[in-house]
Amino acid sequence: MRRSMKPLLLSLIAVVWVGCGPAGDRSGVDGRIVSAALGQSRAYEKLAYLTDRIGPRLSGSEGLDRAVRWTADEFRRDGLDRVWTEPVLVPHWVRGVETSRIVSPTEHAMATTALGMSVPTPEGGVMGEVVLVSSFEELRALGDRVRDKIVLYNKPILPNGGERDGYGSAVGLRGSGAIEAAKLGAVATLIRSLGTASFRLPHTGAMRYDDSVTRIPAAAISAEDADLVHRLLAAGEAVRVHLVLGCRTLPDAPSANVLADLLGRERPEEIVLIGAHLDSWDLGTGAIDDGAGVAIVMETMRLLKSLGLTPRRTIRAVLFTNEENGLAGGRAYAGTHANDLPKHVAAIETDSGGASPMGFGVSAGEGAEEIVRSIATSLASIGAGEVTPQGGGADIGPMRSAGVPQLGLRQDTTHYFDYHHTAADTLDKVRPDDLARNVAAMAVMAYRLAEREEPLPRLPPPGSTP
Repeated sequence: MRRSMKPLLLSLIAVVWVGCGPAGDRSGVDGRIVSAALGQSRAYEKLAYLTDRIGPRLSGSEGLDRAVRWTADEFRRDGLDRVWTEPVLVPHWVRGVETSRIVSPTEHAMATTALGMSVPTPEGGVMGEVVLVSSFEELRALGDRVRDKIVLYNKPILPNGGERDGYGSAVGLRGSGAIEAAKLGAVATLIRSLGTASFRLPHTGAMRYDDSVTRIPAAAISAEDADLVHRLLAAGEAVRVHLVLGCRTLPDAPSANVLADLLGRERPEEIVLIGAHLDSWDLGTGAIDDGAGVAIVMETMRLLKSLGLTPRRTIRAVLFTNEENGLAGGRAYAGTHANDLPKHVAAIETDSGGASPMGFGVSAGEGAEEIVRSIATSLASIGAGEVTPQGGGADIGPMRSAGVPQLGLRQDTTHYFDYHHTAADTLDKVRPDDLARNVAAMAVMAYRLAEREEPLPRLPPPGSTP
């Protein structure tokens, strides 16, 4: 039903948009781009192939290799001026058996998944009494009481919860939780899944180790199971858990970033970069994280090429490898192109799903927000006109030190963390009309930044006062 209605739905949206306000002038370039994106977008088709035909794309996997080949071939089929790949060596971690059970004071199997890059448990697993904390401060306050225990980090997060209660408030517990627990003698860590819905889904995600501290296994359990442990502990019961993980880290594997250029007509050496990450976690098919972003970037390039729009500067698409568990692709691009970064006039990343576009975040020099806001006014009627400070993304982050202005395409993330890093990250979570509007927003912003006579003000050097 959804696919059969897609052409009619997007055409109706295009007609409505063209008739809305001064930005709806079909004769203007922004109007042409938005109208074409809403009425002719192939982004959903690209996303469907990537998720349904290729599937999970964890670094080191055959799925990621296939995705690199397919996206490069698709850029060529779309007629981009230059398409190539740049080799990157990436981590190769594989998942194995993963189970955890409460063995006392009651028997209960928990929904469990290993955190990415975790070491396995010893053969037969680990058994331990659980201590529950919601912060590193609470953990450290326990001192010796952590020794030989399993630490459960239990920090609920809320949709759009911000610094206090959002994803960012708890992601540090996932990333460094095993290090901090091992310093106090813990034998393993569990974390309440960093999700905003209770579907009894475990959410994976990257964690790391410190070579100066013993490496202990780390896993996530569902919110419901974390709540059960909490209730048992609150009742004064001692809770013992048996954890088994069979994950392994193999030697680094070859991969690649995929690049495509729409060459500029006057200053082809100056670049507006648009990017997303091609890899995904292995539990689902990576539709919202970050297949949607990949489709937005690819379709932006196809759309501008098909409209015959050649901007003053080059627009470059980069599909980064290994964002999820290493950031090797982002670092490799910044290193390989270090001498070219002074000519990168902007970098725009999309890595927050495929829901309704809201606008752009901006991190750049003085006056940049006002410039981006003036461009975004033509996107207000599709809901993407909001401009906020603090833009960018993980993959374009390594370019910050070179002063490259950073933008992030912002989407409504109300339900993003319901499915993020889970087996439910699949194509059905993305609406074709939302994806098309994201393409419109990205295409307008990239084209206008590439077409401007003056580039965006650059970020100040690290350590300087803005």
